[in-house]
Amino acid sequence: MTVGVIGSGAMGAGIAQVAAMAGHSVILYDNNAAALGKAKAGLTATLQKLQEKGKLPNAEEVLQRFSFAENISAFADCGLILEAIVERLEVKKAVFGEVEKAVSDTCILASNTSSLSITSIAAACNNPARVMGLHFFNPAPLMALVEIIPAIQTNPELVPFAKDLMLKWGKTPVIAKDTPGFIVNRVARPFYSEAIRVYEEGIADMATIDWAMTEIGGFRMGPFTLMDYIGHDVNYVVTETVFQSFFYDARYKPSFSQKRLLEAGWLGRKSGKGFYNYAEGAEMPAPNKDKVLGTEIVERVLAMLINEAVDALYLKVASAADLETAMTKGVNYPKGLLQWCNEWGTDKCLEKLDGLYHQYHEDRYRASILLRKQAIENKKIV
Repeated sequence: MTVGVIGSGAMGAGIAQVAAMAGHSVILYDNNAAALGKAKAGLTATLQKLQEKGKLPNAEEVLQRFSFAENISAFADCGLILEAIVERLEVKKAVFGEVEKAVSDTCILASNTSSLSITSIAAACNNPARVMGLHFFNPAPLMALVEIIPAIQTNPELVPFAKDLMLKWGKTPVIAKDTPGFIVNRVARPFYSEAIRVYEEGIADMATIDWAMTEIGGFRMGPFTLMDYIGHDVNYVVTETVFQSFFYDARYKPSFSQKRLLEAGWLGRKSGKGFYNYAEGAEMPAPNKDKVLGTEIVERVLAMLINEAVDALYLKVASAADLETAMTKGVNYPKGLLQWCNEWGTDKCLEKLDGLYHQYHEDRYRASILLRKQAIENKKIV
């Protein structure tokens, strides 16, 4: 099967690399010739490095599977198209409408969107039954997780097909309902937003929050370091999209602190400045390593994360197993949030959330009905 990829940026090129290394002929399309040339050079260099490190037998053999196109008509013989372009719904819908005219009736069309409605994208096509979401994580060649998202119009037979294909590509697939943010970008929102809230309230500075979440919480990166790494042009926009898509639910409310960074062009590491200053010679602030304060921060953020995971389970966004896999494989959490909830005890999680709710009187801190029910009955989540 020939695989077509739309968009030659980091995600598109990464997905193309995964498909080619899995043995497929790949057509990488971009209407920007300069971007396409940059992607070709980048893929060549990456595959050669993999060969030098002994991780790829023959880089040239993989490179020969690629072709690069500036015209969508090149997709005529593709069996699968993966779109990885800008996160704007109207742009994606327009592209899918155009691509459908260029491919065969049996070609499957998939979007790599991280948070937009697959159902809306599918509605742009004459045959929406062949449209689905396949959400890879950046960098696609290294990150194992792929979220499979069927739209309400998607042919149900495409789900097992996609799951089997992703396994053949060496990926770890999970299946998510077509709701804003799917699994990872929904459940992970409090890791960023509640950390910012703690900072904005003056409870602790960024370095202290990052220290607490890594040293006490066991997370690989602190929230501010991670947001700077992802880039505020990506992370903030996902937060804003999820907030709007959930009809402005207070649980997903963005922060002015991050919005101002975006407006200033302080996007994080990629621009040299974000929450932290990455200029040469700049000193990183030192954390306050007060373990009592650190534990308070971790428990507050973690209670919010657990609540999101429990609510996603309650609303059948995904199975318990897929929720756990998504958070450990997609964002490298030290353990699944449902497991964490069981270890803490549902009563402790509920007590923490109710304490925050009574303190702030904000709907942001409302506990999931499933968490409340299980805590009252002194039961585990699963």
